Amino acid sequence: MQDLGDALNENPDILFLGGGNPADIPEFKAKMHSYLSNVLQSPEKLHKLLGVYQSPQGDLAVRRQLAVYFKQLGWPVSEDNLALANGSQSIFFALINMLAGQCDEQKRQLLFPMAPEYLGYADQALGDEYFTAVTPKIELIGEHEFKYHIDFDKLVISNNIAALCISSPANPSGNLVSHQELARLDALAEAHQIPLIIDCAYGSPFPGIVYEPQKLPWLKNAVYVFSLSKLGLPACRTGIILGNTKLIKDFVQATTVMNLATASTGMVLLNELLEHQALDIVCQQIVQPYYRKKRDFIIALIKAEFSHLDYRIHLAQGAFFIWLWLPKLKITSSELYQILKQQGVLVMDGAPFFFAIKDDYAHKQQCLRLSYCQEESVIQSAIRIIKNTVEKYY
Repeated sequence: MQDLGDALNENPDILFLGGGNPADIPEFKAKMHSYLSNVLQSPEKLHKLLGVYQSPQGDLAVRRQLAVYFKQLGWPVSEDNLALANGSQSIFFALINMLAGQCDEQKRQLLFPMAPEYLGYADQALGDEYFTAVTPKIELIGEHEFKYHIDFDKLVISNNIAALCISSPANPSGNLVSHQELARLDALAEAHQIPLIIDCAYGSPFPGIVYEPQKLPWLKNAVYVFSLSKLGLPACRTGIILGNTKLIKDFVQATTVMNLATASTGMVLLNELLEHQALDIVCQQIVQPYYRKKRDFIIALIKAEFSHLDYRIHLAQGAFFIWLWLPKLKITSSELYQILKQQGVLVMDGAPFFFAIKDDYAHKQQCLRLSYCQEESVIQSAIRIIKNTVEKYY
């Protein structure tokens, strides 16, 4: 993570395929410029942006607008089911430490039904052994693709499990969890009286970086976490949590202690998008098509450059990453990461995304995560260096 933070500041010429920063999309930026101009020209909106503390639960008007938005999807929610916070990272910090840890002489854990999972969860626990996970079923598709599936035969929910947690589309793999899988997870969670947390940072309905026609289903036992970051507003640090009213009240009490209030910029811009009924338009007509084009470009490039190598790409069903599996690699992915960094290419080592898998598992040292948010020339140069380097260690 320090490498990612330092990369472009200390070495602006590095070929940066690491990190989760969204792309700089000119059409999206122009839209936000227009809405921000509206806010700056309104004394009332400007005061709300700069001059007042927001409610610890988030601005009531924005929560009401969000509730209307979700009701149009058929979700039976109100503003009391919603809270806003300073980024989804802070939401997960609160949730993880509210639910997991030592409780009544028992260590409570979060269970990830399918690893690999988002690395950002790993260091948020205030204690040890907060996480456990299940290795996936791997479906081989054609000569050069594969897909992870939840292995329900291995998914055992013991009495010490505090919650299930899954991202869809998944970071790092871009895997989209099917409606059938989500329904089974929801039923298991309800049977064990624990929540199912769904991280929707890349998913539907917003930012909607999903390449298959799948809508996120309403599940009464689920806790949904959304973000404005991947929409294109990472600096606003605005996260949204939707769940039952008791959990939302507990969450707000916890985050009030940490933050007092939520930052206003993201809420104000979200309010503009909702007022103008533009949120879905931005997602469907600007954000998703942009990333789809970039996805198709990098996949075609990998297929051309790696044609003589044994490799597989996880089905890129969402998000903006390619999950590259190199099964014949003679060194570990962690070693490959360091070698590539010395050659001016920064990717993400796949091994840390299996942080909740404690057993030896060869697959976790054979994968890289590649972001395709950079310019095509950067992606092209980086892929060629990766290919040339991999050849030496195959």
